[in-house]
Amino acid sequence: MPELPEVETIKRELAKTLKGKVISQVTILWPKTVSPTSVQNFTKMVTGKKILSLDRRAKMLLVHLSGELSLIIHLKMTGQLIFMPQTGKIITGGHPTADIQTPGRHTRLFFTFKDRSHLYFNDLRKFGWFKILDDKLKKYIDTEIGLEPLSKTFTIANLKKIFTKYPNRTIKQILLDQHLLAGIGNIYADESAFLSSVLPMRKTKTLTNKEIRDLHQNIINVLKFSIKKKGTSAKNYVRSNGEKGGFVPHLMVYGRKGEACKRCGLSIIKTKHAGRGTHYCPGCQK
Repeated sequence: MPELPEVETIKRELAKTLKGKVISQVTILWPKTVSPTSVQNFTKMVTGKKILSLDRRAKMLLVHLSGELSLIIHLKMTGQLIFMPQTGKIITGGHPTADIQTPGRHTRLFFTFKDRSHLYFNDLRKFGWFKILDDKLKKYIDTEIGLEPLSKTFTIANLKKIFTKYPNRTIKQILLDQHLLAGIGNIYADESAFLSSVLPMRKTKTLTNKEIRDLHQNIINVLKFSIKKKGTSAKNYVRSNGEKGGFVPHLMVYGRKGEACKRCGLSIIKTKHAGRGTHYCPGCQK
């Protein structure tokens, strides 16, 4: 699943193209994609609206439309957005596929814009979704999703409060909990722990103040650097221009099982923790 840097990259690159587009038609081929809104209501609410801007919250895209309406898009594991202009280069973002068909057998919905360009949503496994932002969903996003790691609210003090509240949870359990911290997934949890020289399996109550400060800063650093490199292409992500993200050569532990640590030379170990494959260096991390 794309994590914060990948969704942020898609947002930034698609925003340049989609801003100002007017939706003239909505075609929904898989009704569950817009559930719980009905196909009829979704189509009626969105048709005729202009795209004003794109935003991101955690691992979700927010599309702000005219008429004080917003859509939330979650790509999940295999969602892919494909923008097809009348003329010019097709751009894609999300799950990579060698065969882009528009519409194809995996197309779940698509927008036709006034200028006859299109935005397609393909989703192999059908887990992705588009939702109308209503009061209930807005409240959930505001109160149930955790701190944005690149926001001003993500302070050392607030991170320490989370660790203090959950002393028996491990570092990785905290970093993966979207109710506590938004947008960090498996890749950047492992990378942040390595850069901080701490094992992801350590309980938060064992961390020193310095380790907390280091972890806080390294979470920010690795996310910003990955955004600069346009994300990580592990399995299910490509940029909006169809290219792979450029962070892979900079990975220190994730996806490097059995390879030599770039710092100490020992072999990177992969184990299962918090329900996810977890990578670490036995020499550099304690």
